[in-house]
Amino acid sequence: MNNYLVITALGEDRPGIVGQLSEAVLDSGCNIIDSRMTVLGGEFAVILMAGGKWNQLAKLEDTLPALGKRLDLTIINKRTTDGSPATDLMPYTVEVITLDQPGIVYRLSSFFASRGINIQELNTTRYAAAHTGAPMFALSLTANIPASVHVATLRDEFLDFCEAQNMDATLEPSKP
Repeated sequence: MNNYLVITALGEDRPGIVGQLSEAVLDSGCNIIDSRMTVLGGEFAVILMAGGKWNQLAKLEDTLPALGKRLDLTIINKRTTDGSPATDLMPYTVEVITLDQPGIVYRLSSFFASRGINIQELNTTRYAAAHTGAPMFALSLTANIPASVHVATLRDEFLDFCEAQNMDATLEPSKP
């Protein structure tokens, strides 16, 4: 039976970090199951889930403090489960584009939370609009909608909500 360890790391961006982190996972006998890596500002950020036997994860956990010092990264880790998805959830993708303003993520996440809908993944970016240079905000998220939710009603409520917020938005089934 596999066991799982979630690892987060943050530090100044430079070449070689991904290679050294993945080497530590491999050297412990574990495997990277899932990961997200990005550069925000000048900082490299990663969150990954490693899988392996209990003793292999223990070996990996033991190497992380020294690896963090050597790479000048802040590393946090936590044991977890495989997180098997519930079968009564339907994944939907939400795309939003709007003029940048404070509180966009808060308002959108509150909309879904108030309806018992869990956000599985969320990505945002800020950019300058073509021609005008106005600050724009783009958001993409995956939400797990319970099968008991009437999707057409949810979509209407969501689009009305976004229109009131002056946001262009879509809510569509996620593609595999």
